[in-house]
Amino acid sequence: MKKKRLVIAGSGSTYTMGMMMSLIEEKERFPLKDLVFYDIDGPRQERNAKATEILFKENYPELESFSYTTNKEEAFNGVDFVFIQIRTGGLAMREQDEKIALKHGIVGQETCGPGGMAYGLRSIKDMIDLVNDIRKYSPNAWILNYTNPAAIVAEALNREFPNDKRLLNICDMPIAIMISYAKILNLEVWDLVPEYFGLNHFGWFTKIYDKDGNDHTERLKQLITKNGFTPEDKEIANDVSWQKTFEQARQMLIDFPEFLPNTYLQYYLYPDQMVAKEDPNRTRARQVIEGRQKRVHDICDRIIENGTAVGEDLHVDIHGVFMIRAAESIAYNLGDRFIVMIQNNGIISNLPADTIVEVPTILTSNGPKAFSVGEIPTFYKGLIEGQLAYEKLVVDAYFENSYQKLLQALTLNRTVVNVSKARAVLDDLIEVNQKFWPLLNK
Repeated sequence: MKKKRLVIAGSGSTYTMGMMMSLIEEKERFPLKDLVFYDIDGPRQERNAKATEILFKENYPELESFSYTTNKEEAFNGVDFVFIQIRTGGLAMREQDEKIALKHGIVGQETCGPGGMAYGLRSIKDMIDLVNDIRKYSPNAWILNYTNPAAIVAEALNREFPNDKRLLNICDMPIAIMISYAKILNLEVWDLVPEYFGLNHFGWFTKIYDKDGNDHTERLKQLITKNGFTPEDKEIANDVSWQKTFEQARQMLIDFPEFLPNTYLQYYLYPDQMVAKEDPNRTRARQVIEGRQKRVHDICDRIIENGTAVGEDLHVDIHGVFMIRAAESIAYNLGDRFIVMIQNNGIISNLPADTIVEVPTILTSNGPKAFSVGEIPTFYKGLIEGQLAYEKLVVDAYFENSYQKLLQALTLNRTVVNVSKARAVLDDLIEVNQKFWPLLNK
């Protein structure tokens, strides 16, 4: 089994240490020769990197080389895989997105509604530049992108790099939901075989089978409706916000029992309730800054100070394992099944061919091979078409520098709808994003 050279782009992320634990867990299945951290924020990256050096010395001694850099050529030259998890503007801008939306009585969320639009417009340029940098030094590297909002980013990258067959956009939310399904069914998550359709953060599970072909869908619905639904992935299980999110998924199932919903649909189906429960002075971004970020930074600081990771609360998380197992399937042509984003081209027969859909695929060394979904019912098609139009208009606005397209996008978005609110929130977001957004023409 040939060892790979891997780069983590955006290695200053608070998710990086969980991914490092996942690389250790998966080292027999996805062996590495070299690992490189790349980030434009040197000090933030350095904390994770120095802790990782100690962690790997104790748990991954067979790794031949580990390094970290802010130099693009040094990072991307001769690489096999790049995992991307960047956040343009950082958590500080995420907090601005959420506060501004909530000020106008609109959902304040990272990837949905105005927050998703703002984050998407910040992400597109950096993602395009990053892909160009990688392709300059490693034309044949596989790029696996986690950067949010994944739907908007994927649409933009598909326009900019339409012929790049080694660029894959993925999201771990479906598998994080499946971990909870597995717990309810008393099965292993990797033994579940899902059928699913939608856009990123905007989809539904139609069936949940096991590898023996047994259909657990109706039993699962009944158990969730009767007993509730809770997050089980270690990274989110004890997070009150995520607990409430999974509770709301039960209500979605009660209201629309045909399919099992992605948890993010709560923001589009119950926007007024989502706004009512939020505190503009205690945004989700603020909770992450004072919660996960502080916890991870404190762990890294202790590892560096003590010279050991023994006894620290580091664990494998689905964010890392999902990305790594997807890479394994590609690297060694395993043909394993994953829910990823891919251009539609008839997969969902009553949606446009150029739609970036999120559906089950098998991942091979020649790329993803999607399973056909066929026609989807009118209600779900209508919801998806509205969301798709919003996403396309946001990307149009980026490439055309169009204020009008952004206003149209927000007016279409189910979290906004009202034109006056759309204009007000857009103008406020323009004010704080001047450093990151393209100059818009009215």
